[in-house]
Amino acid sequence: MNYMKILLVEDDEGHATLVRMNLREAGLDNEIQHVSDGQAALDYIDHFLASKEADSLLILLDLNLPVLDGYAVLESLKQNHLTRRIPIIVLTSTDDDREINHCYELGCNVYLRKPVNYTDFVQAVKSLGLFLSVIELPDPQS
Repeated sequence: MNYMKILLVEDDEGHATLVRMNLREAGLDNEIQHVSDGQAALDYIDHFLASKEADSLLILLDLNLPVLDGYAVLESLKQNHLTRRIPIIVLTSTDDDREINHCYELGCNVYLRKPVNYTDFVQAVKSLGLFLSVIELPDPQS
């Protein structure tokens, strides 16, 4: 498996800290870049593509973001031929079936609801870390 950078798009600093900490506890040692709004995410991805790094990128995307929400980020990335293959995991507290279906229609690869309970949240992120440690990502050069 090629090396994977993770872009965490999360406006809640507490959630971002918990995600990073529990991905580490799950054994993931990948670089995790954090941005707190949707426009910053698109700017980071533009910079990432311009740098022509050989690493793969995976995005953990919250939906309720300032400046540009997660739906707009998801739609923008999946409609662009340069970014549509970047895997996007929606990681949000929204559990409405219409919202879940909308995210899949826009092209998200995985939808994961953030549990409200702290212990459940920690366990969900650790499970996500185990999942991320075994998945294969597209070759960024192809």
